[in-house]
Amino acid sequence: MADLTIIGAGVAGLCAAYTACKAGLTPRLIDRAGAPGPHGCSWWAGGMLAPFCEGAVAEPAIVVHGQRAAAFWAELTPVAHHGSLVLALERDRGELDRFARRSLNHERITDVAGLEPDLSAHRTALFFAREAHLDPRAALADLVAVLRAQGVEIEQAEVWPDDITGPVIDARGLSADLPGLRGVRGEMVVLRTQDIRLTRPVRLLHPRHPLYIVPRAGGVFMLGATQLESSDRRGISARAVLELLSAAYALDPRFAEAELLETGADLRPAYADNVPRVTIRGDLLHLNGLFRHGYLMAPALAAQAVDYLTTGRKGDLVHED
Repeated sequence: MADLTIIGAGVAGLCAAYTACKAGLTPRLIDRAGAPGPHGCSWWAGGMLAPFCEGAVAEPAIVVHGQRAAAFWAELTPVAHHGSLVLALERDRGELDRFARRSLNHERITDVAGLEPDLSAHRTALFFAREAHLDPRAALADLVAVLRAQGVEIEQAEVWPDDITGPVIDARGLSADLPGLRGVRGEMVVLRTQDIRLTRPVRLLHPRHPLYIVPRAGGVFMLGATQLESSDRRGISARAVLELLSAAYALDPRFAEAELLETGADLRPAYADNVPRVTIRGDLLHLNGLFRHGYLMAPALAAQAVDYLTTGRKGDLVHED
């Protein structure tokens, strides 16, 4: 017999199931698509565990709670603790100065090649030594395997919270159709090249086309940063591909010869303040609004939801409807 039911097996639902198990609860996990895959926005994430970089544009809650994410994921999957690098082209140096004023826990370095030899063409950057990154798809698979070892399987079925008795955690993202929740479109490109080596995520600041590049195993790089206020679920646009590849070329022209492996797009659920929350409606808890902070904030959201279920405490991310 399950102690609670979790609907949705994206990063939020999986983290909630794992956290429930650690608290001594037995969760039942249901998703209409089954195991994680290209059908959800968790699949298309960058995997940056970068609370201080995000703090340049995000609310303080993201910085505070995001600092615990790397330790959570390190229990489950490989996490690279190499920090983050933020730089700008010479003509955009003002962008770097603004980013520095808005963010914490970084140092300005003038020897970029000392950290990333393949970026020797760039002279100045901000180094966030306390940040980390992971491979999101590997992390999802590892988390599913850990849950399976504890007897928690993902049931493939379409259910609604009203159909279930007892405590329910609804982690269905936009499918939950909550008031105030909107979709923010994100697009990404995956390249492979053996000519460039990076050990940490790199953010290239640009007034119109900012870029982040996250290294993965085997010479693979994930490129992202498009962010559109749109509910369009079509595949990636030609314009987005051009912008991402142009920015990558500006970072290092050798990206022009990289193999294009994959493109993708999806909608990320977000509230007006872009801060995720747990919304209480009787025995139903909604975990939602992760926006672009899925892997960074899902552990904190899961922890506060399970803590409320077991102790009745309401953390700062918990709201009663």
